[in-house]
Amino acid sequence: MNLAIQPERPKPNSASKAKAIIETRDFSFAYGPTQALFDISMDIHKKEVTALIGPSGCGKSTFLRCFNRMNDLIDNTRILSGQIKISGIDIYKRDVDVIELRKHVGMVFQKSNPFPKSIYDNIAYGLRIQGIKRKSELDEVVERCLRGAALWDEVKDRLGDSALGMSGGQQQRLCIARALAVKPKIILMDEPCSALDPVATAKVEELIHGLKTDYTIVIVTHNMQQAARLSDRTAFFYLGKLIEYGPTEQIFMNPENPKTEAYVSGRFG
Repeated sequence: MNLAIQPERPKPNSASKAKAIIETRDFSFAYGPTQALFDISMDIHKKEVTALIGPSGCGKSTFLRCFNRMNDLIDNTRILSGQIKISGIDIYKRDVDVIELRKHVGMVFQKSNPFPKSIYDNIAYGLRIQGIKRKSELDEVVERCLRGAALWDEVKDRLGDSALGMSGGQQQRLCIARALAVKPKIILMDEPCSALDPVATAKVEELIHGLKTDYTIVIVTHNMQQAARLSDRTAFFYLGKLIEYGPTEQIFMNPENPKTEAYVSGRFG
């Protein structure tokens, strides 16, 4: 593999910068002695879906987890250079409250992970931790979030049932509803449909499409068709480098970098 591939550095103009909610500049990251990300610079825009694509091990999930500092939970990780700003704040400064950061930047994982509690309590859990106890307020948020996740009509008559009894697709939408409960600005999704059947995948995709009206969404996916269907912008990663980033139609129909063209056309990866 050619380690000398140079990324196509984005050149955000003033209009795009004004819309950016996440700004990454020359960001490099390592797991112990192994460098995983090399000089990543890109802007992620408000209320859009941004897809991160690339072969396994290219750094896209690592990069996603940098936005809410989930990598902090892994021993011996470190930032080598650069910065990530969310809403103008450098999220890796010492005085940043990581718990507060994760309220604003929610996460949905590859494998649905509902708590072993009732459907209702899965949504209410984060609110109770914040000190919200009034049942009328909890009821309102639970209904709002389940409606937001297109689940209300399916579960409104069994809110006291265990979430573990739901189908896989329902569990993943419940996890999205749980993320919405604390009113994040950004939702990160790490291959949220990889374990789902086509019907459940279609429901989650429809949900994601609707959520971008109110949220900024960053999604990691191996599914090229999904990236093309869902995202406004797409970033192609290879060997820890950002190779190309731009409007999704351009990345798939008229990429500038030969490696991007080879990947999206299925010639490698």
